[in-house]
Amino acid sequence: MTVTIYHNPSCGTSRNTLAMIRQSGEEPVIVEYLKHPPDRVRLRALADAMGIPIRALLREKGTPYAELDLGNPKWTDDQLLDFMLAHPILVQRPIVETPKGTRICRPSETVLELLDRPAASFTKEDGEVVRR
Repeated sequence: MTVTIYHNPSCGTSRNTLAMIRQSGEEPVIVEYLKHPPDRVRLRALADAMGIPIRALLREKGTPYAELDLGNPKWTDDQLLDFMLAHPILVQRPIVETPKGTRICRPSETVLELLDRPAASFTKEDGEVVRR
């Protein structure tokens, strides 16, 4: 199975998601999207694969979302993509792609439905135990 994670190593949810993938026996392709941001076509393809609008790819917390007034409905999809390309931190994370589907894995245990052999349980960094 090919697994790709759009990952931010500074994000606990992203680190937990990556650990759950590895615990399942998969070594994913890791795209550190802050260093290597996806292009416009890839961002649109990710949204399409998830069946979500471009706006749903936006992350608010810890980003310039408010300063850029991105909650304003005046922005078109193309304009929102321009903002994400200029500020990759605006891209929601982690996004995981597998043959079973593509999802924003928040909470991190969302990734379990995308894996062939998810572990029976996983302990997150904060000590929370996730069971399938």
